[in-house]
Formats: sequence, structure tokens, C-alpha cells
Amino acid sequence: MTAPTTGPADGRTLPAAAPATDLAPRLGSTVLYQVYPQSFADADGDGVGDLAGVTARLDYLQWLGVGAIWLSPCFVSPFADAGYDVADFLTVAPRYGTNEDMARLTEEAGRRGISVLLDLVAGHTSDQHPWFLASADDPDDHRYVWSDVPVEGFQPGTGRRGGFYRPNFFPVQPALNYGYARPHPDEPWRQPVDAEGPRANRAALREIMAHWFDLGVAGFRVDMAASLVKDDPGLVETGRLWRETRDWLDATYPGRVLVSEWGDPRSAVPAGFHADFFLQFGGEDDGLPLRSLWNNGAGTINPEWGDVPSWADADARGDARTFVQAWQEATGAIAAAGRGGVTGLPTSNHDFTRLVAGARDAEQARAALVLTLTWPSMPSIYYGDEIGMRYVPGTPTLEGSRLSPTYDRAGSRTPMQWGDLPAGAFGPDVAESRYLPQDPDPDRPTVAAQLDDEDSHLHLVRRLARLRTTDERLDAAAPVEVLATGYPMAYVRGGSLAVVVNPGRDGAAVTVPGAATARALEARGLQLDGDVVHLDGHGYAVLDLAAA
Repeated sequence: MTAPTTGPADGRTLPAAAPATDLAPRLGSTVLYQVYPQSFADADGDGVGDLAGVTARLDYLQWLGVGAIWLSPCFVSPFADAGYDVADFLTVAPRYGTNEDMARLTEEAGRRGISVLLDLVAGHTSDQHPWFLASADDPDDHRYVWSDVPVEGFQPGTGRRGGFYRPNFFPVQPALNYGYARPHPDEPWRQPVDAEGPRANRAALREIMAHWFDLGVAGFRVDMAASLVKDDPGLVETGRLWRETRDWLDATYPGRVLVSEWGDPRSAVPAGFHADFFLQFGGEDDGLPLRSLWNNGAGTINPEWGDVPSWADADARGDARTFVQAWQEATGAIAAAGRGGVTGLPTSNHDFTRLVAGARDAEQARAALVLTLTWPSMPSIYYGDEIGMRYVPGTPTLEGSRLSPTYDRAGSRTPMQWGDLPAGAFGPDVAESRYLPQDPDPDRPTVAAQLDDEDSHLHLVRRLARLRTTDERLDAAAPVEVLATGYPMAYVRGGSLAVVVNPGRDGAAVTVPGAATARALEARGLQLDGDVVHLDGHGYAVLDLAAA
């Protein structure tokens, strides 16, 4: 049994460490873990995961090597979009607990050296938010974008003012008014960015952040961060808004972080964010860099994304060159901006199919996990990806999960598969979520089943996470030399740590200078012939070239 031997569960005092809220200086060596709270762990037994459930599993996250967790929205909401339709930014939704539960979570996480990031929906609210209800009744309230005449895409208002409002995503998510970058004589609803409504929303944004910072939150992942200022060519005004927000943050809450859902790190990080994810969508290339790495079932599960040949598929049709070039462009832009920051590389997320999806099985997914945890980006592990949870087709639509007739996000949001853990293995015992049906596959992976299996996904992720946080050669700021982008992919981190990964089903080989005398820190299907590294199908190796 390999349960943790330190932490509150055994009564010992944790060693002193930098405050968990001081995340910015260590972002490059931190492993981020996304928690979908309603699916993670249920402490009160009502069937829906909650904050107390997350707190109860902190020992697990510490054991795994996680340095920060990002919670999908947990604020008051009618849950038409699973919480991304916020009705009160300052209060935890009752189904998740209370603000006191949030404060306890940040405190207990901090004792374990884990930072807590919340999901901030900056560009819109629910149509049930008091701000919107007031605006729908008051023609002089400009917190939202209103037109007196019908406009394509706008929705009819239901309050006394009448008119039509602009949504930001689903129709029930009215766009907050941050202004338009360009006026138009035929569209009088376009207010400038310095109008009263946009100014009020910028001020409210800071008030919301400060509220949660004061409860111990270390930062925010900002949903749809590029969507604030409308008709903004080059996102110039949106970038100015976020740079001003970053200036305020650095002056008022130094060490806290802003991570964006922008999908274009070369633009988002210079615009003031500490990190931005490569995503399956976003940016001028429409998400191609990430989808060229792992396309996660596109073409079968989500045809709209196209059948992009991805590097992490067994048929070896892809190449990581597109991703590497995008990463190089982004890091160059970040360096030129001179403010620091990192790119973010996720395994998957609540919007994207999991690594194990479609024809890709769990063994193939190992390659993506190795790359994610060793590449010079901030690695983000979506809950359950560390054990090889799969996208579950046919999962019932729930709380706005369906995005199109062919794609439903519910398949990526099924309950965390804990299995029958020994009593007290990771702190207090809590129930599994019943927010959605469990994966019906009787062979579904679980934490319990992998806990004593050193060859499992769980232990692979744990070993790599520990290496990531302890070996400076894997810091996001450490250099990388790319030797090959195909099969296998090979690169050298920090001058002397070689990573070779073969996601294809057939064996492959590449020359890595110094490999003949290297020490394997992590390997599967590895044979060395001098400096030639041979990998079996789905094989990988992390080689210490300085260990000779």
C-alpha cells in the first residue's frame, strides 16, 4: 500500500514552505491539476462533488506531486452551462458548500504546498445575475451590451427596458460590456472602452479577484479571456485591459497569478497573463498546435475539429513540428515582451475529449503524459488523466454539455474513478460523485487498482511530477534542444536530460548524443545501441546524459 506517509492524516506538522499564494515565482516548475468539482469527490453524500470532497483528497494530490489545482466554476449559478453562467461571483454555490469551505480548502491546500486557482468568468454572467436583472429594467444601465432594435445574434430582453442583449456564449450568458474598440455609425450600442458601463465592469473584476484573494486563493484561470472588448482587431484594447489588470495585481497581490483561456500564448502572455494554454481552439491557427499533438478522437467524436493527423496516435501519421514551431513563436514573443510567463500544455480539459478517446487506448496515452510533464510549458493534468480515464461516448447531456449535434462534453466530465480505496488511504473517506453516470466499462481504471502497481499510469505521472518539481532541467525556463519531431520525438532539456517518446505502435529509433553512457530515469521499451535509442511501440525514455 503506497498511501502518503506525511501530512495531516498522520498528525505530523508539514515543513515550512513559501506561502501557497506565492505561485508566480514557481509557476515554471509547478504541475497544475484541473478539478471539475461536481465530478471529483462527494463529502456530504448528496451525489454531487463538493469543496469538502476536494479538501478530503488533498493528501492524494500532494502524494501525486501536484503543486496547484484549478477548480472549474464553483459560484452561485443556475447551471445552464455547468457553472460558467455565474449568478453571484462572491458566493460559493450551496451544492459545493460555503465560502468558509473555500477558505478551509485554501488553508489545508496551502499546508501541503498546493495553490488553489479559481475559474473566473470575466466576459459574461448568467441572465439571472442581479446585475443583468437590474440592467434589463433600466435603460440607463450599461453593464451589458443592449440594442433598441433587433440585431443578428442578440437575444430579446425580458425586463421593462425591452430591447435586445448580446450573449457571449450560450443565449443565457449575456456579455458584460467592456466596450467596443471601434465605433460604427449604424450601431449606436457600441460604447467606447472608457464609457461608464465598461469602467464599472473593470472595477468589478478587481473587486471579485480581491474578494477571493483575501480568502487565500492564489490566482485565477480566466474563461474566454480574449472575449471582453468587442470588435477589437488584434485584441489591442483587450490586451490593454489585461495589462492594466496585471499591473494592479502585481502591486496589490504580488505572487498571485492569472492564467488565461485564450488559446494563443504568443498574444495572451504579453497581454499580462502569467500563462496561457495551447488549446484545441483559439488563435489564428484555430487550435492546430495542440490538435497536431493529440487530436483526442476528432473525426469520430467531434468531426468539426477535423481529422488532423496527430503525433500521439498509433498509426504514426502526424508530426510534432507544428506544435514545436508554435511553442517557439510563443516563447519568443513572451521573451520579447520582457514580463516573464510560460505557455501551458494540457492533457485535456472539461471542453476537450480526454487523451483516451476514440481509437486511442490507455497505453498510447502514456506518450502524451510523458511529453506534457517534461516539455518546457506548464503541465496541466485534467482530473483522471493520471489513471487513463477515457472519454465516455453516450454520456447523458447535462447542464449545457452538448455543443453540437455530434459533440457532447459530458463524456469528459464523468466522475473521478477512485475505486475501493483502503479506509483512510488519503485522509477522510468520501463518496464518489454521482453527478454523471460512471464509466460503464467493468475494466475502467481506478486509483485503487493502480495504487500498488508501479508500472501504472498513476505511478508514471507521480514519478514524472516529482522529477518535474525537483530537477531544474525540467523547469519551463530551462532550455530545450529538439532533435526530432516524429517517431520517436526527441529533445534535450537543460543541456543534459534527454526525453525520447514514441507514441506509434511500431518501434522507432533516433540518435541522441551521449545516450550510450546515460542513466535511464524513466523508461519503457528501451534498448540502447551506442548513442542510438531504440523504443518499442508506445515506448519512452528519460535519460540523464550527465550521469555517466
